[in-house]
Amino acid sequence: MFSQSLAAATIFHGAHPEDVSAFVNRHIGGHSLDLLGGENRASSLSYREFAGFGLSRVSYGNHVRVKSPALEDIYHFQIVTRGECRWRQGSDCLTMRRGQALMVNPDEAIDLEYSPECEKVIIKVPESVLNSARGSVCRQPVRFDRVPVNLTLCPSLTNVLEAVFAELEEAGEDGAPEISLSYREIILKKLLRVFPSNLEDPQSGAATPPGVDRMVRYIEQNVKEDIGVDELSRISNMSVRSIYNAFSRAFSTTPKTYVKQAKLRQLREDLLRGQCRNITEVALDYGFSHLGRFSSDYRKLFGELPSETVRLVG
Repeated sequence: MFSQSLAAATIFHGAHPEDVSAFVNRHIGGHSLDLLGGENRASSLSYREFAGFGLSRVSYGNHVRVKSPALEDIYHFQIVTRGECRWRQGSDCLTMRRGQALMVNPDEAIDLEYSPECEKVIIKVPESVLNSARGSVCRQPVRFDRVPVNLTLCPSLTNVLEAVFAELEEAGEDGAPEISLSYREIILKKLLRVFPSNLEDPQSGAATPPGVDRMVRYIEQNVKEDIGVDELSRISNMSVRSIYNAFSRAFSTTPKTYVKQAKLRQLREDLLRGQCRNITEVALDYGFSHLGRFSSDYRKLFGELPSETVRLVG
């Protein structure tokens, strides 16, 4: 996903991570960088501006930790395109992997850790630009929930982003065409629709229920179990119908698919950590009894077969 994004706008390649960090501080968002393992000159960065957005592709090529007290008057739409990125907030830790995205709010402290192979596409959205897409004057600032969204389950957003990057490639150094403003409007409205926030959903008239967080935590803590919607109803004190509506709004998917994706993500993390070599055994351990379907779902989500993941570990 977006593997070739901004290829024509490369600023650094094979650079020291601190060189990339200095550029990020000037153009993308203020932060501090801590090197946690070596100083390999394997960092890369591409950057372009488009219709008021700052679009970048960043890889530090090292195990690093990035901290920021807050972004100033900007949102970050961050997509993990390779490796993983761990977000810390107090005692909580959230791991994002390939294909997952998150909206970061202004005035929100950032403490995240990049794996050496991690790469992210970051779209910087000024607060004023986002507010322009809300359709009406509202004193309440938008605050997105810190809940990752799997972009493979949001094809409409993914398609428009791919169209934007295609426009950038065609525009070259002369800049993006006038159609960019139309793209901006579409992207902003889709961000507001796809990512759960404190705003009311104009289609449902209700904010994201707090029971969604309880269900997500329960799924993460019991990911190897057979979790059904009736059990989620008991955990969240929500009706089955409300649960389906909430998952559709927050994650653009069904509860069953969300649980399956959570199992696959945790299973892949086990494989990447070298904790299991027998793929059949680990698949059954996570409740995947149909191995052919398991391999197909795994490849659809991660772009590779489980056996290929094991070979990456060596």
